[in-house]
Amino acid sequence: MTSTSSPTTPHIEVRGLRRTYGTGAEAFEAVRGIDLVVDAGTVVALLGTNGAGKTSALEVVEGLAPASGGEVRVLGLDPVADRALVRRRTGVLLQVSGFPADLTVAETLRMWAATMTAPRPVEEGMAQLDLVDRADVRVRSLSGGELRRLDLACALLGDPEVVLLDEPTTGLDPESRRRVWDLVRNLRDRGRSVLLTTHHLEEAEALADRVAIMHAGRIVREGTPAELSAGHPSTVRFAGVGALAGLAHLPGATRVATDRGTTTVETSDLQTTLTALLVHAADHGVRLDRLEARSASLESVFLAIAAGDHDDESGVGDAGAATTLEGVTR
Repeated sequence: MTSTSSPTTPHIEVRGLRRTYGTGAEAFEAVRGIDLVVDAGTVVALLGTNGAGKTSALEVVEGLAPASGGEVRVLGLDPVADRALVRRRTGVLLQVSGFPADLTVAETLRMWAATMTAPRPVEEGMAQLDLVDRADVRVRSLSGGELRRLDLACALLGDPEVVLLDEPTTGLDPESRRRVWDLVRNLRDRGRSVLLTTHHLEEAEALADRVAIMHAGRIVREGTPAELSAGHPSTVRFAGVGALAGLAHLPGATRVATDRGTTTVETSDLQTTLTALLVHAADHGVRLDRLEARSASLESVFLAIAAGDHDDESGVGDAGAATTLEGVTR
């Protein structure tokens, strides 16, 4: 394969991808025929319930493993057969790094730069991830968040056209996480493409142009965050159980539940239900402590998928009822 991408070629194109571990009776199909497209200048987030196959799929896109079936193209090339050509134009962040513990931050980046065709200055890479003050610190002495920032600095040192990030903000404090979000947005604004996996639903909502949700090896939902959350309930929560009667009859309310001192009202019309709730509380002289109103979000979609509430021709939907969720944050 010698072809390269044109301005109209997707940066990443996955068609019917399958990945199987083992053979014969012991074979396990972790990825079961997924399609995914990432265009230039876009961010796509790949989410999923535990064991959904996200990392197994990403490793094929990264060129770290061959596909068992289907086809993957990165910049118009096969990421395995054309690895030498693809690698110089991509930046890859794995879940776990393997840097020598005795090297300093600066030495690690210089070592990494030596493997690249046209790296950016090491000092620029450190500044981008706020590592200048840690330049002479050995890897073994870095905190988990600092090590993750070093991983990212290496992934971006070659100014890649395609960036593949496997849980990029794991271990980062809120300030560092926001800085990484700004970096991802800047990559998109400069026409780069980003495919990332994440445990944080708010991260996908904040960054992604499109979200693909995997379950049991398949993509069961795909679209913009707004498209995915459409049709799912918004919620109103407040402290107190039984403080008000008749909540189930609030306009727009579809479900009322109480749990550990918190009342949750699900609604198909957040503004109408919230307005009626406030009027109802005022009429009864009740204060709604810790009142929280949230529009439908990816959390709603995840909860529905975990409960088996999704279209799945394979019939695996019911099996998802006991699946734990990666990324449901409250």
